[in-house]
Amino acid sequence: MSVRPVLCIVRRRLTGLCLVLALVFMAPGAVLADAAIVVTDDTGREVRLDAPARRVVALAPHLTEMLFAVGAGDTLVGAVDYSDYPPAALELPRVGGARGVDVEAVLALEPELVLAWASAPQGGAARRLESLGIPVFRSNPDSLEAVARTMQRIGRLVGHAEGGEARAEALLEQLAALQAEYGQVTSPALRVFYEVWHEPLMTVGGGHFISEIIALCGGRNIFSELAAPSPRVDREALLARDPQVILSATSSEEEAAELLARWQRWPDLAAVRDDQVRALPADLLGRPGPRLVDGARHLCQQLRQAREAL
Repeated sequence: MSVRPVLCIVRRRLTGLCLVLALVFMAPGAVLADAAIVVTDDTGREVRLDAPARRVVALAPHLTEMLFAVGAGDTLVGAVDYSDYPPAALELPRVGGARGVDVEAVLALEPELVLAWASAPQGGAARRLESLGIPVFRSNPDSLEAVARTMQRIGRLVGHAEGGEARAEALLEQLAALQAEYGQVTSPALRVFYEVWHEPLMTVGGGHFISEIIALCGGRNIFSELAAPSPRVDREALLARDPQVILSATSSEEEAAELLARWQRWPDLAAVRDDQVRALPADLLGRPGPRLVDGARHLCQQLRQAREAL
């Protein structure tokens, strides 16, 4: 299901509940079999717990944020580098980072559940932990709907089903509000290039949640037809599509300044010529978690400002 019908449905109510929850959380979702908690993760694997997990290790920052968001921050006993939000996450023991996970450090924390990012280079650690009898939930939310669904399933796994459903509903409703405010433009959608990385030049394909946000905000991802989530593109293809706005997520003012300077080498692009190279907050858009709404709001505001300037 694409984000547009989801966000259209989300504003309608059915017996006091959001109809979108009935659609989102039925498939794939969590079911109760006898006393066990059973969910299907983003790789199609079934994760079964005899009781809600009370000791959890999160192997990605967005998963740490999700646990706090559903009200289960007290179940976390370990996390990875860059798990810095909310501030309480900074106090958690570290078990690894982007380069790998220390399996022995995870085992020492005696987790009842491990949350892993399916697309991160940590698959070997996740498989080893699973082989040792530790349940592993693999997350890979590739759409706005999937982000909401992940919070719902994680909430079930840690005994916070109501918190997970409430945060998921709030996320979708806030996205619907953004679409209503920013997406109803009468002029043609702005041609947008989103830079993931500069060397090699990488962007987001049409199946990426950032591409959905661009559309939600009244823009058009100029590489939306590409199937890969983060495809490489070449100079000729970019010049041919001539974006009106270039967006990139940066972590500091220095990175933002570097972004602007780097694109000055492309003076033939409309976005460069018209001073429409814009920086966005990296943590809010780079993590498919509960703060994605804040990142989407930033992106919508940038596109509105660009539209007014042009």
